Amino acid sequence: MSDFSSRVIRWQQKHGRHDLPWQGADAYRVWLSEIMLQQTQVATVIPYFQHFVASFPDIAALAAATEERVLALWSGLGYYSRARNLHRSAQLIAQRHEGKFPHRFDDMLALPGIGRSTAAAISALVFQQRQAILDGNVKRVLARHLAISGWTGDKKIEAELWRHAEARLPEQDIASYTQGMMDLGATLCSRSKPRCAECPVRDDCAAYRQGSVAQLPVPRTRRPVPEKHSTFLLLLNGADILLEKRPGSGIWGGLWCPPQFDDVEEALSYCARQYATEASQAIEMPKFSHSFTHFKLHISPLHVRLEHLPLRAQQANSQWLNVNAALQAAIPAPVRKMLLGLSR
Repeated sequence: MSDFSSRVIRWQQKHGRHDLPWQGADAYRVWLSEIMLQQTQVATVIPYFQHFVASFPDIAALAAATEERVLALWSGLGYYSRARNLHRSAQLIAQRHEGKFPHRFDDMLALPGIGRSTAAAISALVFQQRQAILDGNVKRVLARHLAISGWTGDKKIEAELWRHAEARLPEQDIASYTQGMMDLGATLCSRSKPRCAECPVRDDCAAYRQGSVAQLPVPRTRRPVPEKHSTFLLLLNGADILLEKRPGSGIWGGLWCPPQFDDVEEALSYCARQYATEASQAIEMPKFSHSFTHFKLHISPLHVRLEHLPLRAQQANSQWLNVNAALQAAIPAPVRKMLLGLSR
């Protein structure tokens, strides 16, 4: 066991995180936590995780659920392809592995949504298999300890980090080491305000010796974020609101949203044509913005209340839901914000 890994293990056992709800749990819960933690912080994940396992306590329950129900429980967590992949993987596990999460690394990689680092984390934390992880936290720890310059998402630099991650694996206590590397990045070797004085591997950290901790790892070159504008039609008939199911792929795939238009004029034209409403019946609500990974969406909610519902008003892939019921459906966070604004 290398000196580096032994220091990480001792630190984790004494100072690391030991109270996360998925620690020491079965493969299903560790797998679920790893998927939820992709691009999402622990504090945000914990209540979602607890609610999810209360509804789906095992793989069989998740596999038997509808995608609609899975997305509803994921609503607000973002990156919804994770939920769809999780659901599909549960179904494949039921078909291929008799409902038991596979032990073999290659079998894990064959499941939708599970990449090399996620499979390695499950292998190490659950099955004590000697596999290296390389999530964002571990990349940051290694980039600083080795003073590796450059963006860690670059293929050449990432390949170098993988080599170092594998070279530092201990022969024993792989679960403690794996958890320790994640804990180091999340608590001490954080992106900003790192607590180097408490770090167990500070003495031979190249970035610390060089005084370059704040500069590493090098962030990705920022490009201007595209901005888009959209009007969401909050069409109410009594206490019910019209929602449309989005296509299964893409942004908010499979979720329910109000009808969406390029601008207010287009939305009003739709209302006049489909529901015989007049512009005077429309109320423009406060605008707000929502950021995605690759663009920023500026949202203009338009509130229109119908006097009556025409018989021809029902459209394919749409439904009228009570606003309170809609808040429990599979809706994205910005739609939840708009619906809550209606109830105030």
